[in-house]
Amino acid sequence: MSDVLNIYDHDRDSAGMTYVYPVISRRASGVSVGINLNTNNACNWRCIYCQVPDLRRGGAPEVDLEKLAGELRSFLRELLQGDFMQQRVPAEARRLNDIALSGNGEPTSAREFAQVVDLIGGIMAEFDLIGKIKLVLITNGSQIQRAKVKEGLRKMASLGGEVWFKLDSATANGALRINSTRQTIEKMHDNLRTAALLCPTWLQTCVFALDGQPPADTEREAYLKFIRRLRAEGVPLHGVLLYGLARPSMQPEAARLSALPQEWMLSFSAEIEEQGVAVKLNC
Repeated sequence: MSDVLNIYDHDRDSAGMTYVYPVISRRASGVSVGINLNTNNACNWRCIYCQVPDLRRGGAPEVDLEKLAGELRSFLRELLQGDFMQQRVPAEARRLNDIALSGNGEPTSAREFAQVVDLIGGIMAEFDLIGKIKLVLITNGSQIQRAKVKEGLRKMASLGGEVWFKLDSATANGALRINSTRQTIEKMHDNLRTAALLCPTWLQTCVFALDGQPPADTEREAYLKFIRRLRAEGVPLHGVLLYGLARPSMQPEAARLSALPQEWMLSFSAEIEEQGVAVKLNC
């Protein structure tokens, strides 16, 4: 474990563990302790910008809760009491920002999701981290309607956690093209509303050029209309995490993707803010 971490490498094996991995998060501005429940590289979506190699369709395998607990305790001890920060983290990022349920697929597809949240909360208490760092769920939101997922979100809220809910397109064609899902926009809306009422929730949106072209004006307007609807309905959205490409895709479409100019990103960010929603922008 001698290599210095950077924002361009989110290798799930960088700590030599099954479930736990550290990353430097440009959105978190510090060290994020990742929890990868999808150790089989399986997800129910297939986003064309995804950095997971050998991605396949499916859900998370059975989670070994005892092993996860042991890895998380061990790594937090090394991070907080050992020399990991000095050896592996650039000076400007030497702060523990969060524990993030993310990884190589959709974390809420794990049957043990609520138990995992409980487990993490207990270990955060052991290290006196509750109220000092965040517990973040990075999700495509497709499983939010499940009772065990909602139970997990309630537990996250009690721990001061937050949800980053993926919305890359507010059109059916866009969701199919970008995320390879036929989930309806209405279901995304309903699941987002459920998430936001259970736990503080941000929209997480990745924008990029496809075949050299930025998202069409119709895509931009559909997204803004989606935001306006949420506002009109009083959905307690905390804001939008708007970001571009930082690391290469590992999907077949990789060569077709490219980063958008900063001017485009700033313009779209301003349009979202005009709807009365806070935006955190990472170009």
